[in-house]
Amino acid sequence: MRRLLIILGVPVDALTFESALERIDEFVALGRKTGKSHQIATINADFVVNALHDPDLRHILRTADMTTADGAPVVWAARLLGVPLHDRVAGADLVPALAERAAQRGYSLYLLGGRPGVAERAAAILQQRNPGLQIAGIAAPPVSSVVEMDPAVLEDIRRAKPDMLLVAFGNPKQEKWINMYRADLGVPVCIGVGGTLDMIAGVTRRAPEWAQRNGMEWLFRLVQEPRRLWRRYVRDGLYFSWFFLRQWWQLSRSQPQVEAAPAVAETAVQQQRVLEVSGRLEAANLAEFQARAEASLQVSPLLMIDLSAATFLDSAALGALVDLTRRAREAGGDLWLCGVPTRIAQVIELLQLHTFFSSYPDLPTALAAAEAQPAAPAAPDPAEHGWTVIRSVRELDAYTVPAILPPLLESLERNPFLVLDLSEMLFLSSAGMAALVKLQRAAQQRGGEVRLAACPPDVRRSIELVRLDVLITLYESVAAAVAEAPVVESLTLAVNTQPVTPIRIAGRS
Repeated sequence: MRRLLIILGVPVDALTFESALERIDEFVALGRKTGKSHQIATINADFVVNALHDPDLRHILRTADMTTADGAPVVWAARLLGVPLHDRVAGADLVPALAERAAQRGYSLYLLGGRPGVAERAAAILQQRNPGLQIAGIAAPPVSSVVEMDPAVLEDIRRAKPDMLLVAFGNPKQEKWINMYRADLGVPVCIGVGGTLDMIAGVTRRAPEWAQRNGMEWLFRLVQEPRRLWRRYVRDGLYFSWFFLRQWWQLSRSQPQVEAAPAVAETAVQQQRVLEVSGRLEAANLAEFQARAEASLQVSPLLMIDLSAATFLDSAALGALVDLTRRAREAGGDLWLCGVPTRIAQVIELLQLHTFFSSYPDLPTALAAAEAQPAAPAAPDPAEHGWTVIRSVRELDAYTVPAILPPLLESLERNPFLVLDLSEMLFLSSAGMAALVKLQRAAQQRGGEVRLAACPPDVRRSIELVRLDVLITLYESVAAAVAEAPVVESLTLAVNTQPVTPIRIAGRS
């Protein structure tokens, strides 16, 4: 299992550089065999600070298949939390190493993003350094939001069938783009590489080794690009320091005065496997807990963890819970925390993990919830106003989209005018937004439209950050959405090699 620690709500893998490369080899092999796509992110202070304010980015990083420590502040923070990292695995080091490995093992790379000509130059240099390296494709699309990008780029990547896709859009755009489209692309490994292609191409210079070793690489970059970077570095330094101190202090004060020996017990209650944790759960004693959790997930994808007798969880224990939750949801289940003590709950809330975990006040309440299995409601018939109104699920992400999208597409076959009531939605991921774009395009192909109504603040913010509101209209309420008559527009079809003209709905900004 992965060894993770949580820094300001973001998981970071504790890996050596070589073990990171070996894990990527495993991802390529699995992706070639099954079609599964793996997302990798290299985490620095800017990632962490952006994630503090962006619910979608937080979710992407928590559900990524590998997150490595790119920046020195992340390494220092891990050390202060008592879970030191083995190595710093920076994107600027990882990409050249992957190119060398790809040439040796027959992997192909696709370079996406960067300024015009940069990816071509970087590809030529990588091939010169690594004879035999296969470059499956290169693309540098014009600057646009992730939902407005030319679909021809996706088609080109699908045709090229690379083993690794290196995306240089910068954070958080590259992480959102990968999360939005990786399920459709089927590329075994997708990595956001930021400005690494610029460094390889010689557009920007990498800091000397002494600066890298001493955590001064940021200063070297600031000297090169002061106008672009000084505001970001000031913001990142202030936010990262302040919120990290809060995490460190909260973890320190949540530790019990009397040490409690850790214990993990497994019980079966009403045919449901439950792990009961008592005492301290931390990096030094995680092995037994992870082994038992792994065995439970092999039996059932729904894992209940009773923390009512737990006294302390450190950053590594929280990281283990994040990874278990990700794996359970991938298998169609979930991880439920039961009876979380107040001090532990305060740490979870400070790190904004309370919106990621499913929690219940006690074990009997969780067991009762597991017994209740509500049937999925059928799509209603169109009302007199001509719209089909469907209340959306509480979470729309990569785990729920496969079950939810087909019935919605079937609903559009009956009536292409659809209003989604998002009033009860807690979270909308980039993958969920990609599903909404598919719905809108399917509706428009039938002369209809999809509208979103009653978006909660966090959901609206996620939508506006990627400019999805340019493609799909938002309404304050269902009543407002159905009150406005549908607008039907003709579609502009692709001619020869020209891309499809972006579709707009009348009256939108």
